[in-house]
Amino acid sequence: MILEHCDIEIHSGKQEEFEEAILRGVETVIAKSKGFQGYKVHHSIESPARYLLMIYWDTLENHTLDFRGSPAFVDWRTIVGPFFAKPPVVEHFTLVSKPA
Repeated sequence: MILEHCDIEIHSGKQEEFEEAILRGVETVIAKSKGFQGYKVHHSIESPARYLLMIYWDTLENHTLDFRGSPAFVDWRTIVGPFFAKPPVVEHFTLVSKPA
């Protein structure tokens, strides 16, 4: 399993609208994508315009090729893109260990 870690900064004062949009976008667009396993969204306490979106994929290619290369990616960016203050920083991680 691969973790996509997406660090998002939005325009100030748009938190409520963004939270509705990101949840709608994940649940109606990304969740239908090949290899999608689940997600979490976290909101920063210290930086109110900052969010972390974590999406779990079966493989790296499910995100980088299957999703990002599909029309669904355009649909996703149409929903959440207007809120971005700058391009999100995206990285992929593999699990090293987990608690017992």
